[in-house]
Parts: sequence; structure tokens; C-alpha cells
Amino acid sequence: MSEIGFLKELLIVLTATVSIAFLFQKLKLPAIVGFLLTGVIIGPNGLQLIRNMDQVEILAEIGVVLLLFTIGLEFSLGEFLRRSVIWAGSLQILLTTLVVMMVSLPLGYPIEAGIFFGFLVSLSSTAIVLKVYNDRGEIHALQGRLATGILLFQDLCMVPMMLSVPVLGQSGRFSFSLIGGALIKGVVVILLVTLTARTLLPWLLRQVALLRNRELFLLFVIFICLGTAWLTSEAGLSLALGAFIAGLVISESEFSHQIVADIIPLRDSFSGIFFISIGMLLQLDFLRHDTFTVLGSLALIVGIKGALILIVFWWLYRSLRLGVVLALSLAQIGEFSFILAQAGRGYGLLSPEEEQTFLAASILSMVATPFLIAGGHRLAFGLEQVVSGRSAPAPMAEGKEAGDPTTGHVIIVGYGLNGQNLARVLKEVGILYRTLELDLDLVRRARASGEIISFGDGTRAEVLQMMGVGQARILVVAISDPVATARIVSQARRLRPDLYVIVRTRYVAEIEHLYRLGASQVIPEEFETSVEIFARVLQEYHIPRNVISLQVDLIRKEHYGTLRGLSLQGKRLDELSQFLAGTTTDTVLIVRDSPSVGRSLEELQLRSKSGVTVIAAVRHGVSTTNPGPDFRLEAGDVLVLLGSHKELDQAGQILCPQSPEGES
Repeated sequence: MSEIGFLKELLIVLTATVSIAFLFQKLKLPAIVGFLLTGVIIGPNGLQLIRNMDQVEILAEIGVVLLLFTIGLEFSLGEFLRRSVIWAGSLQILLTTLVVMMVSLPLGYPIEAGIFFGFLVSLSSTAIVLKVYNDRGEIHALQGRLATGILLFQDLCMVPMMLSVPVLGQSGRFSFSLIGGALIKGVVVILLVTLTARTLLPWLLRQVALLRNRELFLLFVIFICLGTAWLTSEAGLSLALGAFIAGLVISESEFSHQIVADIIPLRDSFSGIFFISIGMLLQLDFLRHDTFTVLGSLALIVGIKGALILIVFWWLYRSLRLGVVLALSLAQIGEFSFILAQAGRGYGLLSPEEEQTFLAASILSMVATPFLIAGGHRLAFGLEQVVSGRSAPAPMAEGKEAGDPTTGHVIIVGYGLNGQNLARVLKEVGILYRTLELDLDLVRRARASGEIISFGDGTRAEVLQMMGVGQARILVVAISDPVATARIVSQARRLRPDLYVIVRTRYVAEIEHLYRLGASQVIPEEFETSVEIFARVLQEYHIPRNVISLQVDLIRKEHYGTLRGLSLQGKRLDELSQFLAGTTTDTVLIVRDSPSVGRSLEELQLRSKSGVTVIAAVRHGVSTTNPGPDFRLEAGDVLVLLGSHKELDQAGQILCPQSPEGES
């Protein structure tokens, strides 16, 4: 009967998981928030649909292992952990831990507990933040890239935190030398596991992949994940840490993308159970009786952490907007803090009451995150307006650059791939330009290569003025941040109503909004790719270039309405049809065995037989315009013909009846 009871509880959990995932997908909210709330409702402290949590916790542990395994697979030190991210991440974790420890000491907690509390607060939710950023289209914006780097850096720092928990739990024996010894021991174990895995795993994966059996390959990957987790657990470390190491090792193999695709469904299912199990731990009676304590803890956590993140990024990037957005994005408690809290509970670093307070405040901070991120930009722009009147604008790259009275230049906001290509072309043709970028690493690399570039936030009116927006001819916005892009267009149009503003966007939904804000031309990346594809296809079918250009111009003038499924004006479609069916030009190569070789144009009677007109002839690279009737054709001549598509086909049959060689 116990098996039937477990099956019943598993069905309840799975039903809740599927229902919440479906509902929150429709509401465009992170499913993790729903999982946490569901755990609170159905758990032993809520409606008591689940009374025995032992089996659920086993499934939750598997979820944690798979979650860390996939994060290890997607972890890229080279891509995310740039110098600025390492600086910002290190400062954020150290300052948060230090401040939380200093706050806890006057409250009567020992230094070990204070450091542990600092660890808990310093971690943020990778799953929730990245999900919200991805849904908002900001994952490729600067704040999205920085948040991703900081979150992954925090995930990596969980390794030394986990190794420090046993030492912190030795009451009265705390010392930094003990922590150092524990870290060294952990590092040795990690290195041994990593070296063994690197030696064996690539070869084993390759052998299994050669069998071309997807089920066997997936089972072997799960075996690697769970097996490595078990090995590290036997060595005195955590299951989750071993899974993370396994993911890191496999991420360097050529099979990593396939493994991620196979594991993600399992990860999402089991990690959903993990978050539901966390929600089950919350005691509603405790929350009801100590509401003010929980709310006070929540305010303290979000306030301390948010303020420190704001200070770090404001100092590093000289941008209040970026600091506020990232502070509100990363102010919540992370899912790995729950894992750390469970470890700390086992070593007596958290009492039951403290654990309940932490759980309640953490769950509330996670629930609030989507709303904090949504209001972050609005709050940031409002604060900038207040602060800008009392402070000087952000310093630019060089003082002499900001003061040069340049006129008629191009301002490029964003030095990504598009900005770099534009700057390169403008430099080659001798057009003056200025570049503005907020990413410190891009600015450093650009200056190292000899590029004159300014560091600053283009959403600020004073920064645009320092870039010479009053004398510029064109402003090009080439960043991946939809909110900042709209703000820049609005500010530029307010400062210069006659400025020509070109905007690049990744998102179709932004097109009309940007035009309403005052953009002169909006270039969506997806549609420009579509335009290039169909232009190449039409070229392969020998559609004349002028007809292709007409089609492209028509689509752009209609703001890509055709590609967005909108109806174009009937008059313009009729005009396009007339051009497609009307007169155009084409070229015909006279081959050696053509019967037209040695004959004059008068003898061929092309005009009377086909209706085309010979407007030019090219021989040995020399062009003859409007050749006379006595012009005799030779092998290798290229005739430029004017006529309709039907007339051009007939002329081709006359000139080369056996093997027409029309070229366009």
C-alpha cells in the first residue's frame, strides 16, 4: 500500500507541475514562481494533499542534480566571465557577504552564521532572471549579458561556499585557515574527478555516439551525470557539485548541444518538482503569525542586495539606469540558496525558525522578481531625471573628442557587429563618425585596436549632446536593448526634430512603435535576412536586378508589411505586376556554334521577329552603344537586349537556338 500511496502523491505533484507550467506559460510568467506557490498550497502545511515529503525530496534531489548538470553544460567561461563580469561578480558577493555579516553581528549571531547568511543572500535566481529577460527580449541587451555573466559567476562561487559550510558549522572552531584547508581538499577532489572525466568521457561519448542509438546515448549521459554526482558525494562533497563538474567537462565536447536538447525536458520536469518541494517547506502558520518578521527580512534582503548591486554597476559603468535595472533584476534569493540552506541546516547554521523566515522571504522575493524587472526601466529613467540636474554627465572617452565641433557626422550607438561594420565602411569612404558604447569590454578592445570610441549611456540626453547630436547628420542605433533603443530615439527626436535616425531591431513588434517615436528608418534583422534570401532566389531565376530592387524597395517602404502578413495597397501591387510583366533588360552571350556568328543585325531582323532592341554590344571588354544594322556578330560577343520577358526569350532562341546561354 505504501507504493500506491507514493504513486498517488507523485500523480498529484506531476498534475500540479503540468498545470502550473501550462498556466504560467499562457500568462507569460516564470513557471518557477508558480511551482513555489503550488508547493505552499498542496504541501503538508497547506491543503495537505502531500503529507509525506520523503519521496518528493528524493525526486527534488534528482531535479537539483539535473539542473546543475545542464547549467554546467551551458556554462562558458570564455563567453560570460569577462573581466568586467569577474570584477562586478566578485565585488557583489564579497560586499553582500560582508554587509550581511556586519548586520547579523549586532543581532547576536556568531561570525560563522553571519558569513553563512551572507552566502545565502549573495546568490540570485538564474532560472527566473534569465527566463524573464528572455521573454522581455532583453537577453542580448547589455543588462541581459551582464546579468547572465553575474548569475553564472554566482553559480560557480557556490562551489567554495558549499565547501565552506562544514567548517562554518564547527561552532567555536572557526578560522580562515580551516576554510582554506577545506577549500584545498575540495579543489583536489574536484581536480581528480575532472581529470578522470576529461580523460575518459570524450572517448566514451564518442564510442556510444557511434552506435547511433539515441536512447542508449541519453541513458549514458544520465549515467555520467548521476555517477559523477555520486562520486563527489562519496568524497564528502555534494551531489549537485558533482553534477555541475560533469556538465562542465561535457560542455567542451562536440556532443554538448545534443545532450542539452535531450536533457532539458528531464531537467524541467524534475526541477519543477524541486521548486514545489521548496514551497512545501514553508509553514503557513509561521508566515501568518510572523508576517512582519518575514516582510522585514524581505525588505532587508532586497534592500541590502539591491543597493550594493546598484553601487557596483553605477561605479563600474557610470550609468544609473543600468545599475537600477540590474539591482532590481538580481535582488531576489536564488534557487541554489535553498540547496545551501539545506546543507547549513544539517550543520546547525540555521534554526527551524530562521529557516522558515528565510524560506518565506526568499519565496516572496522570487515571486516579486518579474514585477521588479518590469518596473526597473521606468524607475531608472525617473531617477536619472532627478539625479541629472544635480550631477555632471558621465565622462566620455577623451575630453578632446567630446569637444570637437564636428558637423555632418554620423553617431553610432552600439559597437557590436553591426556598429563595427558600419564604422569600418565609414572610415574607408572618409565619412566622419563618432561611436558610443556602454560595454566596458567592447570599449577596451576597440581602443586597443585604434578605434576612437566614447564610453557612455545613449539614453541620456546630455550624453547625446556631448556626442554632437546637434551637428550630426545621421544617428544609427545598433544595440540589442529594445527599451534603451526606444529611449534613445525619443531623446534624439526631442533634441533634433530634423535628425535622420536609423534603428536596427531584432524584434518585429518594435517596428511601428519606433516609427511612432520618430525613427526615420527601422531595419529589423529577421526581415532583412528574408529580403536577402528572396533576392538571391530571384537572381537564380534570372529575374532582372531592377525588378528585384523594385520589390525590395516596395517592401521597405511598406515597413515590411508584406513579410508581417499585412495587406499592401492595391495600387502598388498593380504597379509591381506591371513592372514584372513590362520592359526590362537582359544579356545574351553569342557562343561559337551559334548560327548568328558572322551575320549582321540587319540580317538577323531581331526587332521584327522578336520585338527586342539591341541597346549595346560588348566585344573584348569594349562596349558599343546602339550598334548599327551593319554590326556583325562574333563568337564571344555579349548583346544587351531591351524588351519584355517573352520577347527576350524569343530573341534568345534566334541568337542561340540550340543551347541558349542567357545570362542576367
